[in-house]
Amino acid sequence: MTPSPRRRNEQLARGDVPLRSTLSIAETLRPFVVRFAAALAYFLILFAIAAIGYHFIEDWHWFDSIYMAVTTVSSVGFMEVHPLTPEGRAFTLGVIFLGVTGLGVWWALITALIVELDLGGALRRRKKMKRIEDLQDHYVVCGAGRVGRMVIREMRAAQLPLLVIERNESRARRLEEDDPETLVICADSTKERVLAEAGVSRARGLAACLADDGDNLLVCLAAREMNPQLSTVARAYDEESMDRLRRAGADHVISPTLTGGIRMASTLLRPHVVSFLDSAILGPEMDLRLEEAEIPEGSPLSGRSLDDAKIPQHTGLVIIALQRGGGGTQVYNPGPDTLLQEGDVMIVLGREGQVQQLRRYAEKG
Repeated sequence: MTPSPRRRNEQLARGDVPLRSTLSIAETLRPFVVRFAAALAYFLILFAIAAIGYHFIEDWHWFDSIYMAVTTVSSVGFMEVHPLTPEGRAFTLGVIFLGVTGLGVWWALITALIVELDLGGALRRRKKMKRIEDLQDHYVVCGAGRVGRMVIREMRAAQLPLLVIERNESRARRLEEDDPETLVICADSTKERVLAEAGVSRARGLAACLADDGDNLLVCLAAREMNPQLSTVARAYDEESMDRLRRAGADHVISPTLTGGIRMASTLLRPHVVSFLDSAILGPEMDLRLEEAEIPEGSPLSGRSLDDAKIPQHTGLVIIALQRGGGGTQVYNPGPDTLLQEGDVMIVLGREGQVQQLRRYAEKG
């Protein structure tokens, strides 16, 4: 979809112009192929003209003429094969001028190639692309604006495999400077080619945090087509866009306006509850965190009641809610007779070590 002139001007004004994706060494070299081919053709033609000129002007043997042409054009100039006539000297001056000009162009091309290629940067890009190709069950964040940066911060804190697609070059550079381990693709995430390069087909989740609802819609459509099992969350500025994003394949749609209003009202009505939830969810210094743990297939806890599973005795955690089947009905404050099933997600409040212990317990018993 080609952006309108007005939207293009807005992109230019905020420095949000879509950029090309990370280039491989071969793609970086491709523009220089024609230039070097033209320079090579120039030298071949000059060699041929010089050899023919010496052959006919000086009446030399072809081998001597070719040798003289090569040494003159290349500015090596070991010695004259035979003494030159005045006509031959004038011809040689012209060959030297054309040869030096061609050599100047040749070295200029090599210098431009070195500057453009940036061997260290190209090798780093190649290493980055290799890391991207090896990613499995990772998370993709599209857009590194205000919302996107918060998502990235939480993903980094959780030490989850993460890849960011950001089309603003300065933002992408800042992300890499803040954390060199974070994989960043400087490209337009609405393009299917870019999403494929990011390994969306192998990803576990995707967050569409772009500034335009239409762009988030395109991302969700393409991502859902590539990976039907992908867990997707999208940002929506307009409430009218929320249903469209869900129909496009977003599992969850977040509206900063809507959630912000609910939060403000909750802060007035239930300030202590909101303060506690902020500390448990957002506070990096908080020892206790709201976390989740899934009961995997084949878990020894499947089919057992909470009382029989004795989770508090083994992990020190209390289950405050259950999500049936990972996305079904929710059971709040489940009682001791509640049966656990495969695919249930347990919502708990505790320390990171306790949560990891719960996950191991759910897997192996």
